Amino acid sequence: MTNSGSPVDSGPVPLPRMTVAVAGGTGFVGGAIARELARRGHRVVVLSHRLPARSGEGPSEGLVQPFEQRRADITQPHGLEAALAGVDALAISLAFRNSPIEAPRRGRTFERVDADGTVALVSAAGAAGVRRLVYMSGAGAAADAPRHWFRAKWRAEEAVRASGIPYTIFRPSWIYGPGDRSLNRFLGFARWLPFVPQIGNGRQLVAPVFVDDMGRLVADALEVSGATDATLEVGGPETLTMDAVVREALRIQGRRRLILHAPAGLMKLLTRPLTLLPSPPMTPDAIDFVVQSAQVDTGPLSAALPRHLMPLAEGLASYLAPTRRGSPG
Repeated sequence: MTNSGSPVDSGPVPLPRMTVAVAGGTGFVGGAIARELARRGHRVVVLSHRLPARSGEGPSEGLVQPFEQRRADITQPHGLEAALAGVDALAISLAFRNSPIEAPRRGRTFERVDADGTVALVSAAGAAGVRRLVYMSGAGAAADAPRHWFRAKWRAEEAVRASGIPYTIFRPSWIYGPGDRSLNRFLGFARWLPFVPQIGNGRQLVAPVFVDDMGRLVADALEVSGATDATLEVGGPETLTMDAVVREALRIQGRRRLILHAPAGLMKLLTRPLTLLPSPPMTPDAIDFVVQSAQVDTGPLSAALPRHLMPLAEGLASYLAPTRRGSPG
C-alpha cells in the first residue's frame, strides 16, 4: 500500500485497507482523521447527526463530501448499530457545537456527548462486529480529575477499555490548525484591533499538535500493532505558554500586536449571567477550560508510533503565512 504518511520508523507491516467509520467526521479533528485515512486508501464512512453536510456549514465544509456519509445520532443509540454495519474500525472524535461552551438546555455538555455518546457508540460497535477502536480523549482525563470534562473523558475511556475490542486512546494536549475555534478566533481580532485579547495571564503551558499530525497518528494506530490497547498522551515537539503560541502566530502573519490579558476571575464573573441563556456565548466553566495547562509525557507515544511531529512554526506557516509580499498590518 502506498503510504507516505506512515511513521518515520517502518515498524510492523501495515494492515490491509479497512472500512473506517469516523464519529464526528464533520468536525475539526474528525475531519483531519477522515482525510488522512482516505489519503491512505481506506474506505471512510463519516458519522454525524448533521449529515448531509451543506456548503458553508462551518468546519465541516469541504471535509466530508468525498466520503460515504451515514447519519448517526448519539442521543438515539438504537440507530447506531445500523450506522456501523460493515465497518472494520471506528475512530471516535466527538465534540459538541461551540465546545467547550456547554449548553445543557440544548444537550451540549461533556457528560452527554463525550461520555454518554462514546458509551453508546462503543456498545453499538461491539454489536456491529467492529474490530478496532480509536478514541480521542484529552490530556488530564482521570476518574478523580478536578474538572468535570476530564471525568467525562475518563468515563468514555473506561467504556473503550472494557469493550473487549482492541483499542488506542489518544490524550492530546492542544490541537491547532486551519478551522480551529481557539487560536484562530483570537487572531481574528488582530485584523482590526491593535491588540489580541487573551483570557487569563497567558502563562498556561501547552504542547501544540498540528491537526494533520493528529490525523496521521490515528491512521498510524489503525495500521500497525504497536499502539494496540494503549493509552497515549500526544503533544508536539515544544511545550510553550499560550502567549508564546499567539506571538509566534502573529510573527508568521507579519503582524505586530500587543496581547491584552483579561483576568480570568473577572471574565468568569461577567459571564456567569450568560449561563441562563439556552446557548450562551461564553461560560465560567469554558473560561476555566481555555486557561488550563495541558502538559503531556510523549515518551510512550514515540515508542509506539514513532513519527516526526511538526514544530509550531512549521504548522502555523502552512496556513497563516501571507501569500503575498508585504506585511498585512
